[in-house]
Amino acid sequence: MKSMFAILLLTVCYSLHAQTKTVNLITMAQLNKRIENQDTVYVVNFWATWCGPCVKELPNFDKLQAAYNDQPLKVLLVSMDFKSKLKSAVIPFVIKHKMAVDVFLADKTNEQEFIDQVDKSWSGALPATLVINAKKHIRKFYEHELTYAELNQIYQTNK
Repeated sequence: MKSMFAILLLTVCYSLHAQTKTVNLITMAQLNKRIENQDTVYVVNFWATWCGPCVKELPNFDKLQAAYNDQPLKVLLVSMDFKSKLKSAVIPFVIKHKMAVDVFLADKTNEQEFIDQVDKSWSGALPATLVINAKKHIRKFYEHELTYAELNQIYQTNK
């Protein structure tokens, strides 16, 4: 009986945590500050709730983080939805899809300026992924949908 109660309590706590998942705004300056850690490889995916290929590839990022949770890897998801969609679209999307990695909403006053600061070659198309290994001076940008196998290979190559 005690074990059933414990399982029920854990299930309720997990459900409440999933429902209270926060999505914070992030500026390019804040993002740059976050990804400057020399001991961590960062995989930053830029996506949107309305982007079909983005939605299709998102589980691959959760899977990558889970697979290498014991290694210095940090996956960050940055939604490019409008700020006005934070509460009505982005947060409900994150909760519905039970996204485990850190999710942010790009806080941008000028869309093109933000895009250029991520990577000068970025046309603005989604999805897009930035891989950073500051220790090895690696900064690679991918402007297309990535499979899990591709993500895994990218991480293995750049860690």
